[in-house]
Amino acid sequence: MSEAVTEKRSNQPRSAGEPRRPRLQVLGICALIVAAVGLVFGQTAQFEFINVDDAGFVFANPHITPGVTLSGIRWAFTDGPYGEWTPLTDISHMLDCQFFGTQHPGLHHLTNVVLHAASSVLLFLVLLRMTGQRWLSAWVALVFAIHPLHVSTVAWVSERREVLAGLFFMLTLAAYVRYVERPSLARYVPVALFLAAGLMSKAMLVTVPMVLLLLDYWPLARFQAPASESGSPGNWLARLPVGWRLVVEKIPLFCLSATSCTIVMVTHASFALSQRVDHLSLATRLGNAAVAAAAYVGQSLLPIRLSPFYPNLGSHMPAE
Repeated sequence: MSEAVTEKRSNQPRSAGEPRRPRLQVLGICALIVAAVGLVFGQTAQFEFINVDDAGFVFANPHITPGVTLSGIRWAFTDGPYGEWTPLTDISHMLDCQFFGTQHPGLHHLTNVVLHAASSVLLFLVLLRMTGQRWLSAWVALVFAIHPLHVSTVAWVSERREVLAGLFFMLTLAAYVRYVERPSLARYVPVALFLAAGLMSKAMLVTVPMVLLLLDYWPLARFQAPASESGSPGNWLARLPVGWRLVVEKIPLFCLSATSCTIVMVTHASFALSQRVDHLSLATRLGNAAVAAAAYVGQSLLPIRLSPFYPNLGSHMPAE
């Protein structure tokens, strides 16, 4: 376990008033992050629905607009809009319709804002707990909170799946850091549950087990930890090399990701979504994925030429 994780539990005596100052600083940073999100995205409370997905996902969906119903929940877990298997996201839209109806789209937007603010604060707290670097963690969380790449995510009601999955991702990280501090099955279960909830919000969290392995390397430094601190439930794992222990520890999480991938493939096939790109070769699709990944990294560093929708250019994709 990294020094950053363990040093926080030091019981050294401190002078009067000293423990209160860092706590107030942390609270102040959390308030600053929330204020920044509100300043940038609070204007969405005046926005309307848009006719790009919002109709099918929310205000014209007969399964969503009645609010939370048993038939709606059944539909969310067995079907979903446009072949998307995002049951928790669908239920969150049902809750919005239950409380706000469809005549107040600004309140639907504000739900996205609140979820994003919570994710940003959680990111700061998780980074602080992992690294012990208060101001650097605050800077990273603040950039995450107001980065232009998040505009379409937060300001587009249909992208609720993104902000909801983001919140469960942060909760997964928080639960994992808590588990690493004192490994036990009781602390491992919340990690799996939060990941499962995130996958039911959007399948993009399938890579989380690999992310946790990267965190094991840095900043948690678990690859250098002795067997007794490997963080794996079950003593038999102590006989394995530390790298394999950390991989085996995450097999349940890999199984969750694999299950999510299978469900997505089945639901997309049932909706015949794949027919829209049947004319594209495998090489073209792989090329599109590579270009999209490179473009995303570039826009993270220099957020220009942003768009809520990037059409697949097929064989005419740029090489740079």
